[in-house]
Amino acid sequence: MTADICVVVPTIREYDCMRSYFENAREHEFDLSRLHVVLVTEDFCDTDEMEAMLDEEGVSGEVFDGSRRSEWYEEHGVKEYEHVVPAASHAETSFGLLYMWANPQFEYGVFIDDDTLPHPEDDFFGGHLENLAYEGEIETVTSDEQWVNVLYQNADEHGLYPRGYPYSAMDETVETERTEVGEIVASQGLWTNVPDLDAVRILMDGDLEGQAQTRTSREDFGEDFVADEGDYLTVCSMNLAFRREVIPAFYQFPMDDNPWEVGRFDDIWSGVVLKRACDVLGKQIYNGGPLCEHNKAPRSTFDDLHNEVAGLELNEHFWEVVDDAGGDADSYAGVFEAIAEDFATGEFDEYQNGEFFEYVGEYMLDWLDCLDEIERTTPAVASE
Repeated sequence: MTADICVVVPTIREYDCMRSYFENAREHEFDLSRLHVVLVTEDFCDTDEMEAMLDEEGVSGEVFDGSRRSEWYEEHGVKEYEHVVPAASHAETSFGLLYMWANPQFEYGVFIDDDTLPHPEDDFFGGHLENLAYEGEIETVTSDEQWVNVLYQNADEHGLYPRGYPYSAMDETVETERTEVGEIVASQGLWTNVPDLDAVRILMDGDLEGQAQTRTSREDFGEDFVADEGDYLTVCSMNLAFRREVIPAFYQFPMDDNPWEVGRFDDIWSGVVLKRACDVLGKQIYNGGPLCEHNKAPRSTFDDLHNEVAGLELNEHFWEVVDDAGGDADSYAGVFEAIAEDFATGEFDEYQNGEFFEYVGEYMLDWLDCLDEIERTTPAVASE
């Protein structure tokens, strides 16, 4: 079978985690020939070993360090847009989206972080595809703060809010009901063991090693759910599947490699924009299983804080700009362009590092131009 799922893994050290995902697929009789793995790495990493791992596992894939990515941009006629994917940043997952766009056989994408493992009892790839195909009744969550905590189901016990959840939206009142949904375009799997928290919340939890004293288990998660129309949620890319169609509105934002040193919000902001596009277009983001085990390596919490602090105030207001844009659009690109224009032309002087919003808007517009150029030349390169 021709591969129709592009698995994108940003990695510099723990790429062998993919062996567990391949074993999970075998155990659940998922057809590995459907997968094509793109390992996004750096020039200082051993790409030969990564390629050998894929060969040993018998799985189709390619390895792209910084030099190979530059060659790819040149080959596809988009060298002038190389800047849209920041260097040495988790947001390099955007390269995987460009790769998918240049290869139309990929109907689905999957993001996996290299510090995760699948739960053996969950059919990881099959579960995500079932979620994307889901139609029917599901728990729908809303709050009076217009934000849904993806860890809400046991929040009275653990008190956790995930990385990127606005501080101004805490202490929300949650309501749930069961409603009919269809047209799921993204499937966010959640995580046991180390929760995905920001540095401030990790410090408040009493952990100086970048993890958390409070851990999550399967018992902390109940029914799968969606956030109601008009409500936002954090979208973490460590365990995420999506349909190809969302790529124009799913840019992973340019973090770390920017003059303001804003970092750590690449997938969070991309999820806010995707949720706005879903609301405008009548689509849904599915949340819950398949769970993964998040084994975040110890590191200084203060290093994470340094990477986040430049954007903390911006994160409180990013979604407010997004929420006002694109209501009349009829496509993912249309919603994304409207949001981009509002950032690129807005005035954000009242915020610390507000100029970064204008920078973001310009990069969003470049993202759309890059996709257009790839699409224009795709017939010549799609077979690569």
